[in-house]
Amino acid sequence: MSDDPGTVVVTTGHTACLPCLRSLGSRGIRTVVAGDDARTPEFASRFCDERVVTPPHDGDLLAYRDALLGLAARPDVRTLVPTREEDAYLLARYPDLFDRYIDTVSPPSAVLGRVHDRLRLARAAERAGVPVPETRPLGEVDDWSEPLVVKSRYNLLADAYLPDLDERSASQVKSVLHLEPDTPPDLDGLCRTYGHEPVAQEFVPTTEEYMVAALYDHGEPLATYQHRQLRGNTYLGGGGVYRRSAYVPQLDSVARRLLDELDYHGLACIEYMRRPETGEFLLTEINPRMWQSLPSTVRAGADFPYYYWLAATGRASEVECDYDIGVSSHLLKGELSHLLSVRRERSAYMARPSFLRRAAEIGVSCVRDPHFDYLRADDPGPFVRTVANYLRRS
Repeated sequence: MSDDPGTVVVTTGHTACLPCLRSLGSRGIRTVVAGDDARTPEFASRFCDERVVTPPHDGDLLAYRDALLGLAARPDVRTLVPTREEDAYLLARYPDLFDRYIDTVSPPSAVLGRVHDRLRLARAAERAGVPVPETRPLGEVDDWSEPLVVKSRYNLLADAYLPDLDERSASQVKSVLHLEPDTPPDLDGLCRTYGHEPVAQEFVPTTEEYMVAALYDHGEPLATYQHRQLRGNTYLGGGGVYRRSAYVPQLDSVARRLLDELDYHGLACIEYMRRPETGEFLLTEINPRMWQSLPSTVRAGADFPYYYWLAATGRASEVECDYDIGVSSHLLKGELSHLLSVRRERSAYMARPSFLRRAAEIGVSCVRDPHFDYLRADDPGPFVRTVANYLRRS
């Protein structure tokens, strides 16, 4: 029997790709990085064994699919790690094509359709008996005095959810609009902006946001992890750019009840807000892929890239998840984005922080917790490439 464990394909979706390379590459698993830009920072990692430039994932979706299929068909490739919404969508949309070549641990279409649709996900949470902000189609709102935010109904705009779209088309609308109180919005204009009828969701004032990460195997949990988000991409929220590992039993219970209701299979990144008045955890969304803060997760000891590899290669029984509490790390470009949002963003419901005070807070936290997602002494290439790309665009 060959000692070669095989090859894994990792797509370059935000910062999740790099910890996958570092985790799997350090274990002797050959890594193929599939990215749509020859300058992608992950190509510069010493743990990247092979670089493949693919068609843009947000261009012709079928061309991107066929590029991934070409890699999956190689005899040495064992699995593909989904780091983008498009990856999870393609694995669910075309299972017969991918399953003939590789094994993956990703939600099937019946589950993914509920996860990608905020209305259906909210109904699932209600059936599970777990808290969720009131969520409804924008056109059903009749009281504009209550604090509301507008979001895309779907995590990914694609033909499986919006039949008028072409099969080759897929896009994301990440904009979250804080509505002015007592001011009815332009409904038709918002539908045009979002490309469909978006949802209106109850605004929850909170200073506590959490994430639960999980890997499930046909309804059974293999691994779970929690962190508290200390700062997001903007001062209004977004993905975590400064986080600290945690464990809250109540949060664990809420997340497991939801995933049980969904009969979940695959990766899940579940975002929560804590309601200050009651202490309950309210569901924000689920992302069915590796997550932006994965470097922090792995640093704490929860090695989800390796857990995924074990599950995808028939060794799920070997997954043993344990992690340290109180481990923090930063995404530096995310910290910069957060700081710039203080100048650029506004909300009818959230006070804008002082720019200088927030800059000082970021600086102090970087000194106190000098751990960073990209910057690592034994693998400096991705950080150097990121800086070079930024300077080139400036």
